[in-house]
Amino acid sequence: MSECAVILAGGRGTRLRPYTISIPKPLVPVGEVPILEMVIRKLKKEGFGRIIMTVNHQAEIIQAFFGDGRKWGVQVEYSLEDKPLGTMGPLKRIQDLPENFLILNGDVLTNLNFRTFFSRHVRDRRLFTIATHRRIQKIDYGVLETDSKGRLAGFEEKPEIPYTVSMGIYAANRRILNFIPAGRFFGFDHLMLKLLACGEKVATHPHRGYWLDIGRPDDYEKAVRDFGGSNT
Repeated sequence: MSECAVILAGGRGTRLRPYTISIPKPLVPVGEVPILEMVIRKLKKEGFGRIIMTVNHQAEIIQAFFGDGRKWGVQVEYSLEDKPLGTMGPLKRIQDLPENFLILNGDVLTNLNFRTFFSRHVRDRRLFTIATHRRIQKIDYGVLETDSKGRLAGFEEKPEIPYTVSMGIYAANRRILNFIPAGRFFGFDHLMLKLLACGEKVATHPHRGYWLDIGRPDDYEKAVRDFGGSNT
């Protein structure tokens, strides 16, 4: 069965400059293949045949490259923003979304199985599911703990602090649109805070495998090292 994926591809990619000065971030190549083409190939392989791209900055270049998606064996549609709407705001503009659909940033490389992730979301009848990854933040200093009188109470040399982050990959039920305002900038953070305030249940799906969010030049350089010799 062919499922639907919404790819968020409207960002300006300012953190990835100078690579994004002349081309949109989703078309920056990793080896010979643009980042977004790698994402589409993976989606196709894992059963997602309808792909909706939300586009804004340099939209015409992205549309010219991917066309209707026939080259990759998928159906590509576009939702054009006339102003920036954030990560979740564009969903309100898309017509005919199915009951459940995948959402992902157009600059994420991972070995997370999209089909398995999505199937669990549907099976458990969830409203929203976030793919998560464990990160470790290393502190480069000795950390002091002091008491109320300013005296040393504890010490830890260069501690490592674990934390959980969103991978920029989500599964959603169409009911999520009820929480997104029309025509306004509305990000992932806004949606999560609203769902929490409304007492809605949001599920998480931990992934311990490969994940790279290509947000900065050093992330891009790592992607080239990891995938530059492969066209898949």
